[in-house]
Amino acid sequence: MATKEQQIQELLDPTVAAMGFDLWGLEYLSQGRHTLLRVYIEHEDGITVDNCAAVSDQVSSVLDVEDPITGEYTLEVSSPGMDRLLFKLEQYPVYVGEMIEIRLRTAFDGRRKFKGILKGIEGEDVVVHVDDHEYLLPHSAIEKARVQPRV
Repeated sequence: MATKEQQIQELLDPTVAAMGFDLWGLEYLSQGRHTLLRVYIEHEDGITVDNCAAVSDQVSSVLDVEDPITGEYTLEVSSPGMDRLLFKLEQYPVYVGEMIEIRLRTAFDGRRKFKGILKGIEGEDVVVHVDDHEYLLPHSAIEKARVQPRV
């Protein structure tokens, strides 16, 4: 069964693509009676505030018609930024060699948080080098992954 995030992503992807942008990913954060939906868009030429506003208008219209979120919610549309979250396995290879922070849903080898150099992908696993040790972390176990910007 698809998660709420997956359902919303499938709903919004065609709209965002029709506008000429890639739906990089989204965060669905339910906080009591209020919900935050953060939609990240990407384009090879970058993202402007006007792009975000235009996508927000279209996405808002789709959400009003389809009504996948019950109750009040806040919609934010943004670029992934320099410290971008990684949502899909196919997004990782571009960032091989970069510093990455990963938080798992459940502990692996006694820990949930890993910060190290992204070494690559092996099958469905993300390979990260942390403290002189390489970990193969199942992508399905990753709760959040974020590329650290170079200083």
